[in-house]
Amino acid sequence: MLRKLTKLSTLKVRCEVRALSSLSQTSQNIFDRNAKRLQKERAALSEDVGLYDYLKEEVGFRLADRVFDIKRDFKAAADIGCSRGYLSRHILAESVEQLTLTDTSATMLEQAQGTPGLKMVKLVKDEEHLDFEDNSLDLVISSLSLHWVNDLPGCFARIKRSLKPDGVFIASMFGGDTLYELRSSLQLAELERKGGISPHISPFTQIRDIGSLLNRAGFTMLTIDTDELVIGYPSMFELMWDLKGMAENNAAFNRPAHLSRETMLAASAIYQELYAKPNENGIPATFQIIYFVGWKPGPNQPQPLERGTGEVSLKDLGSIIEKGGKLDTKTGD
Repeated sequence: MLRKLTKLSTLKVRCEVRALSSLSQTSQNIFDRNAKRLQKERAALSEDVGLYDYLKEEVGFRLADRVFDIKRDFKAAADIGCSRGYLSRHILAESVEQLTLTDTSATMLEQAQGTPGLKMVKLVKDEEHLDFEDNSLDLVISSLSLHWVNDLPGCFARIKRSLKPDGVFIASMFGGDTLYELRSSLQLAELERKGGISPHISPFTQIRDIGSLLNRAGFTMLTIDTDELVIGYPSMFELMWDLKGMAENNAAFNRPAHLSRETMLAASAIYQELYAKPNENGIPATFQIIYFVGWKPGPNQPQPLERGTGEVSLKDLGSIIEKGGKLDTKTGD
């Protein structure tokens, strides 16, 4: 009976996840920004806040590596939603002359540190209300912060305006498959116990939407890829505790006030039954990370050729391969 319920409900859950994630593409106020600020302040004031840095530290390191791949010196850069400095810890002064750090949490902003020699300016700013001067930045970076923004199109447009021509925007966000195990388990438990479903996990943006949002904002030469980090936890309760320590607990306006003990125990049992691997202790939690790079148009950027200017037809591709990559473009032989 549980397996039949699981099949039907999992399909329903996946449909709801897609529907919820599509809402984040509009300018509706889905997230309570003040609640998120308070969550970040509470996490930053905890004595053991460093214990929960492992996920964001790893993603920050991987994103900083993408900055190093761009062989350019950036005079002015901004880290949007810097939290405790998961990016600034890896940005070298040789690459960035001055880095402006912004976050809604003054305590987290204070705790952010940089590498030796890196000039930093710290500003308490909301990602939804950026007011950098137009054409003032060479680089904008952001790691695991923009998934809490209500108006992503507007945010991307403001970032693009703040960049100089040929400036670059490099960021990471949680993708739509993040914590699908936890989401499904909580919803199945509530469906079984209460006959209904409440949104206990905030909606995340789908990867297919990122490209269209960046194009809509005016970015060019887009690069988008995903990565999955699967982390093991003793049980669902440790996972939820760590999410709170990361300040990644739910901040949607329609979040329920509390979750009953009975539902929590049922969700933990379902999580263990559906997702725990045989002969292994604990449960896995999947974090899907979307990385993307977008460029503001500039006069020196490579431009695509005009339509119809190609000298070789794609239908001749087989002949090119057979002849070792050589083809007479005049005769087609």
